[in-house]
Amino acid sequence: MGQIKGFLKYNRKDVGKRPIAERVLDYNELELPLSPDDIKIQAARCSDCGIPFCHFGCPINNRIPEFNDMVMKGDWKTACENLHSTNNFPEITGRVCPAPCETSCTLAVNDKPVLIRHIEFQIVERGFSEGWIKPLPANQKTGKRIGVIGSGPAGLAAAQQLARAGHNVVVFEKDEKIGGMLRYGIPDFKLAKNIIDRRLDQLKAEGVSFQTGLDIGQDISIRYLRKMFDAVCLTMGSQVPRDLMVPGRDYDNIIFAMDYLTAQNKLCSGEPMNGSKTASAKDKIVVVIGGGDTGSDCVGTARRQGAKEIIQLEILPKPPQTIPPDTLWPDWPRIMRTSSSQEEGCQRRWSVTTKRFSGYETRVGALHGCQVEWIKNNNRWQVKELPNTDFSINVDIVLLAMGFVHVTHEGLVKNLGLKLDERGNIIVNNCQTSEPWVFAAGDTVLGASLVVKAIQSGRQAAQAIDNWLMNRA
Repeated sequence: MGQIKGFLKYNRKDVGKRPIAERVLDYNELELPLSPDDIKIQAARCSDCGIPFCHFGCPINNRIPEFNDMVMKGDWKTACENLHSTNNFPEITGRVCPAPCETSCTLAVNDKPVLIRHIEFQIVERGFSEGWIKPLPANQKTGKRIGVIGSGPAGLAAAQQLARAGHNVVVFEKDEKIGGMLRYGIPDFKLAKNIIDRRLDQLKAEGVSFQTGLDIGQDISIRYLRKMFDAVCLTMGSQVPRDLMVPGRDYDNIIFAMDYLTAQNKLCSGEPMNGSKTASAKDKIVVVIGGGDTGSDCVGTARRQGAKEIIQLEILPKPPQTIPPDTLWPDWPRIMRTSSSQEEGCQRRWSVTTKRFSGYETRVGALHGCQVEWIKNNNRWQVKELPNTDFSINVDIVLLAMGFVHVTHEGLVKNLGLKLDERGNIIVNNCQTSEPWVFAAGDTVLGASLVVKAIQSGRQAAQAIDNWLMNRA
């Protein structure tokens, strides 16, 4: 441990952001990194617990106290090696992870936690700037061929681990560029796309091949996959959005959030739209239905497009300002949080449901809803509409950001005849599906979840595939 009782000497210093008036005019990243001296002080706050509960919160098992100690002592290179021993893409999790490790930090019991996520960000960025992060190609090839279908965080993590194990890996992506949800689902102001490209250069140098613009199951048959590859790994993600089946849903300007975000990301990168459903919020009233991260990303995007007014609706009750008594540390607390996008300006409403839409010809003009309350019945929560609480909102665009249900079944999954659970996710045993040569990872298995969980799942799938191919127990 570097500095005994550093947590008593130093206070937490949060990461700054560009001024709102400035950042809403562009799609550049908005955080202002702390100085190296500040980061060393923040790392010194780590108490090096006998039981590091930050490990409980970190899905990818980052060795957090160790790299904090290394940073505090100025050994950034070893910290970078430590971080990459568990996480293929810390530059991504260091930007977009909600940092459950921090709410699990022992200091969070009665103080502010260690600034873990930003320390991670600083380590990896230092690694790239110093040239410490280099390709790690396998010393010996196995001759085995593996196809990875989907190039989001799970697919890329699996591909990198498999390539480093000596296998020949081909990643297939239906879009024109590699990155999946990282490239098309996360706005540039949270994750600049050159950050993805920088890491892809490493994967290519390690021997990973990429083929884009191919919809596996349609453009490439199951028979071809079986003939060309010893195993495949499905990492397509949970891509079927949860819909809102109410009267008036079929108006043209009611759009799924991911379609909206994908179109803007393509515009930012200058990609051809190829049929993507575009919508500009300029001078319009925008209603975002859904209060999660995707809904927040829609708010930030609409603000940058010049929306006149943004209203975000959430069916859940408004969270409390402080940790409720039924949430015990180190569990993730349900408390009131305000994202950077919400800081930029939107009206937030809780405990509301949408009952119908109305409009003229093909365009929605109003949303009609009411207040609800949550009632516990037989240990299950149920929603009850409150009488005399109906309301209407004039609207020009409605964005549906209510989450995702499961992986797309049509095409590849159905043609493979894979077994599914009751939620529509692919059933696996140690990442192996009901077809022994087919493995699956990430949101394809977990349902919609965190980037950090997808990376961990991809790493686990790579290990399972390697063991299976090499006949290891």
